Amino acid sequence: MSVLEKPEAVRGRGLSGGPAAVRSRGLSGGPVAVRGRGLSLRVRPRPLAVTLLLTLLAAGTGALALTRDGLVPPAEVLGALFGAGSERAAFVVLELRLPRVALGLTVGAALGAAGALFQQLSRNPLGSPDIVGFNSGAATGALLVLLHGDPAYVAAGAAGGGLATAVIVQLLARRGSFRGNRLILAGIAVGSLLASVNAYLLTRAALDHAQSAQLWLIGSLGSAERHQVMPALLGLGALLLAALPVVRRLDLLEMGDEAAGGLGVDAARTRVFVLLIAVGLSAVAVSAAGPIVFVALCAPQLARRIGRGTGTGLLPAAAMGALLLSASDLVAISLPTAGPLPVGVVTGALGGTYLAWLLGRGRRR
Repeated sequence: MSVLEKPEAVRGRGLSGGPAAVRSRGLSGGPVAVRGRGLSLRVRPRPLAVTLLLTLLAAGTGALALTRDGLVPPAEVLGALFGAGSERAAFVVLELRLPRVALGLTVGAALGAAGALFQQLSRNPLGSPDIVGFNSGAATGALLVLLHGDPAYVAAGAAGGGLATAVIVQLLARRGSFRGNRLILAGIAVGSLLASVNAYLLTRAALDHAQSAQLWLIGSLGSAERHQVMPALLGLGALLLAALPVVRRLDLLEMGDEAAGGLGVDAARTRVFVLLIAVGLSAVAVSAAGPIVFVALCAPQLARRIGRGTGTGLLPAAAMGALLLSASDLVAISLPTAGPLPVGVVTGALGGTYLAWLLGRGRRR
């Protein structure tokens, strides 16, 4: 269930003679229509409240990461964020910790949103980019650039690899109208093949390049730098803005292509557009932190259970993804391990636990 949807036309005028600002169904928890100058939105209170709550929790987790281990007191952290305080505090907070926290929140939101779009597109809870092979394809494209090209073009390589993988999977799943079990099976097959390609590329690379690339393939935020944050954040914002208007059309496809077509929805064009946006979100995440697993799988389902909603649930899933990845990275940097633990190890453990819980819950039912 999306937080923001286009409503029916809102009639009436406000006291000032301008367009009516709000139309509510009352206190029953139904959608509230908001209309401004040239913009009409239908806001569902519960998903909106869940999104805000998850966003606050993600921000709180990031704040804990900034003040971890007591090296910089909370007061100095605040001073560094607002341009005051000592040079030492500013260096630790702004150069070492803040880029990692900000990139983790951005990547987590991108993965959560991509997972929500893929799952709604395939109508299958396993339809996440790491399961259906899109993350592996993006990793292949980025890996080719990392090992044999200019690292400045890693994002372009990830986007190209993800898009090529999406085209291949779509062709293999064509008889299934790009949804359902056929899509999942085709994606798993292509993803396994690409995982072998990635392993082969590592064997042909120089030792130092192979070691850094292997760490990147697990999924890590340890090498986050300030210059990476803004491009990832801009990419996430642009893709979310592009996705919001099409989410309602995607939800209407649940009624079937013919019924949705009767309401003016072009099913084929909608699927292609959603696919491009989802691949772009995956590329943003993979190019910034590597193919981190299970966040895109778990975030939409957890957000949907908390919000008790149906449909895509784009913004709640993005907020839940930011919270999951931020919390996982906080665990990764807090564990007493011999060296820095990649966040992909923690998300893999959490994802395995989540899948085990789902299996146990299904067996009890």
